[in-house]
Amino acid sequence: MNTDRDELTPEEARRDHWEMLRFLGTNALFGAGLGLAVAVLLIWLDIGGLGSHLGHSRNPYLPAAMIAIPLALTFAAAVTASAIMLMPYKKKKQR
Repeated sequence: MNTDRDELTPEEARRDHWEMLRFLGTNALFGAGLGLAVAVLLIWLDIGGLGSHLGHSRNPYLPAAMIAIPLALTFAAAVTASAIMLMPYKKKKQR
């Protein structure tokens, strides 16, 4: 019997796909949280006068969102991409 089989039963494939989606979703949420934390720190530490500009603005929520959301998406994409590169495919096939 061939132990290096590439085919999974439908149930094993379904479980494997859900495990991968959970893994990638967790990494994306971590990256988004990291990006939001960086945005908050940029504003709070007043890097480049960003916090003072937002403080003097009539409506600071839109510019803050325009800073935080792209940073969160960028960090989420970077963390998810690194997670994809580090996924343990070879270890699963060796079981």
